Amino acid sequence: MALWFTLIAGLGLCYAGMSGLALALDRHHRQLRGADCPPRRCMLLRAAGAALLLLALLPCIQYWGVGAGITAWLGCLTAGAFLFIGLLPYAPRAAALLALVGGLAGLMAAGFA
Repeated sequence: MALWFTLIAGLGLCYAGMSGLALALDRHHRQLRGADCPPRRCMLLRAAGAALLLLALLPCIQYWGVGAGITAWLGCLTAGAFLFIGLLPYAPRAAALLALVGGLAGLMAAGFA
């Protein structure tokens, strides 16, 4: 059962982290909000994105150990990035909402993993 919580935590947090890093870029922020990213918001999105990505590493290492955990985290990172960037051009609001839901689900699952 802990495997499912680990996967949800890893994927959810990586998706939310990658979306934060992507939305800190003016191009992707414009797709969602219609305007460039203000500097303060960009800094906040970058910091939150990096923190969520590092936080996603912890359940992976805890479940699989260091070597396999980093590999699993890189897989979650790749899947989260592809999912967000694939969804952003077609449904930007849904992509942002899914980032919020994925981040919250990831944080909750990390507590159980």
